[in-house]
Amino acid sequence: MPNVAVIGSQWGDEGKGKIVDWLSKKADVIVRFQGGHNAGHTLVVNNITYKLKLLPSGIIRKNKISIIGNGVVIDPWALLDEIKQIEKLGIKITKKNLYIAENATLILPLHKELDGIREDSKSTEKIGTTRRGIGPAYEDKVGRRGIRLMDLTSKKNLSNRIDMILFHHDSIRKGLGKDKINKKKLIKDLLKISPKILKYSQPVWKKIEQLKKKNKTILFEGAQGVLLDIDHGTYPFVTSSNTVVGAAYTGTGCGSNTIDYILGIVKAYTTRVGEGPFPTELRNKIGKIIGEKGNEFGTVTNRKRRCGWFDAVLVKQSCIVSGINGIALTKIDVLDQFKDLYVCIGYKLNGKKIDYLPAALTDQFKLKPIYKRLNGWLENTKGIKQWKNLPKNAKNYVNFIKKYCGVKISSISTSPRREDTILLKNPFKKI
Repeated sequence: MPNVAVIGSQWGDEGKGKIVDWLSKKADVIVRFQGGHNAGHTLVVNNITYKLKLLPSGIIRKNKISIIGNGVVIDPWALLDEIKQIEKLGIKITKKNLYIAENATLILPLHKELDGIREDSKSTEKIGTTRRGIGPAYEDKVGRRGIRLMDLTSKKNLSNRIDMILFHHDSIRKGLGKDKINKKKLIKDLLKISPKILKYSQPVWKKIEQLKKKNKTILFEGAQGVLLDIDHGTYPFVTSSNTVVGAAYTGTGCGSNTIDYILGIVKAYTTRVGEGPFPTELRNKIGKIIGEKGNEFGTVTNRKRRCGWFDAVLVKQSCIVSGINGIALTKIDVLDQFKDLYVCIGYKLNGKKIDYLPAALTDQFKLKPIYKRLNGWLENTKGIKQWKNLPKNAKNYVNFIKKYCGVKISSISTSPRREDTILLKNPFKKI
């Protein structure tokens, strides 16, 4: 069967967790390839709620292999705590069902502290980070001073690597009036947990190649969304990694011939967490109703999400830059009570009409949405499992999105439960 990559196609929080869990039934291997524990997936299975941050969604299924790729930055303490919490819910996690890339970069306490210092500083612009050290860890990775999982195997090598990272961070901390990092404590803390996490360490690129040769079906699971991509998102109000599908290759070491189908997860309306431009945001009663009915609060931070009408311009752009083959449309049931629905089909910028998101931040904040009004359905769609049972106007809404974005709709989610899904095109069937 084809290997599938799943990516968020808006600003994250599109409902990837449910879709990946739903698809993982057919997959043998589930792989995380970027991000950190700043992005969470909530899964509800047999009335048990699983909240995952670093662990791939397939971890809750038996006889599946879950992989955390080298493109992910890992807080080892957060990961071990997550494993502990998931095991309390009856899921057994061992080195046979969880592999972690030996060359994955670690998030250290100093990264989290620096993240918080920057967010609280009056001298820097608020980005709206989760303060979990994701950005600073990626900075150190690119700066070639990061601490990687493999570094925990040798105390001498770890000490040398710590010297390199502290040379940089202590200089910054001195300028901010902060104390130097306690090197001995940091090494002691890392060595204390190293046996617990090193047992999962693997050359992931090699493992994936072996699994491919055994004809195992692989599901690649992205975090956040395309509009938060460090290159293609609303920069600088973005995450610190690439969230487009290309990151699946670099973030695991798999070849470009590995992925056969790219599935974009799209919410039936638009949400965003934190700061940054949001052309279709509804700062009114309608936005509040959408947020309440959609339970729009972050899995990791519990932060309230900003809500707005569906922005087809942004989704179409995401589909283009990630080569999306199919859309999994989620949370359509949240729109059941609206008589009128609006879809953004263009923008006005300085009096001119444009059909894309401009790269300049100043322009992004000036955008005025051009809407297409569609009739609502005013009927209950929650729990519907077949296309024929959807209200006519709900079908019209889905078809409009399909036509505008130029991408087929592969499935429609009608509730958080894995079984409440309308399947239109199975990504795992031969293309």
